[in-house]
Amino acid sequence: MKIYSPTKLVGAVLATLLLVVFAFAHDHNFLNGTWTLVPTRSDFAGQPVVQTGTVTINERQGLITVSRNFTYEGATETFFYRDITDAENDATIRTGKNLKSKTSWDHDALKVTTTQYGAITIERYTLAADGTMMVSVARPDHKPFTLVFQHQ
Repeated sequence: MKIYSPTKLVGAVLATLLLVVFAFAHDHNFLNGTWTLVPTRSDFAGQPVVQTGTVTINERQGLITVSRNFTYEGATETFFYRDITDAENDATIRTGKNLKSKTSWDHDALKVTTTQYGAITIERYTLAADGTMMVSVARPDHKPFTLVFQHQ
C-alpha cells in the first residue's frame, strides 16, 4: 500500500478538479433541451406580451439549433423561428436576401445575431443560478427585454 503525502494528495485533487472544471467550461450542452416560457417572471418592457412559448436548443458537435415557438397576446397565430448555425466554423445562415442569422458562444452565453432588412437583433441565452434560462433580447428602436424559461 502506497501512502501519499498530504501535499501530493492536495495537488492531485486540485489537478483533477481543474480538469473537470475545464472540461465543463467547454461543454455547452447545459442549454440543450426544450424550455417553456414563464411569462410572470419575464420582463417584456412594453413589448407585446407572449402568452405561451417554447425554445428548443440542441448543440451537438458544433452544430447549434435554436427553435422558437411563441403565441403573442391577442394574436390568433403562433410565430415559429428556427436558426441553425455551424458554430465551429462560425457560419452564417441566410434566408432570402434580407435575413441572415449567426449563432455563436460568447463564454457561457449562446448569442444569436439576426439581421433583417439592416436591423440587428441580438439574443443572449444564459443559465441562471436557479436553473432557469434567461433570454435577453435587444432590438433596434425597442427597449431591451428579458424572457425567463424553465426546462421541461
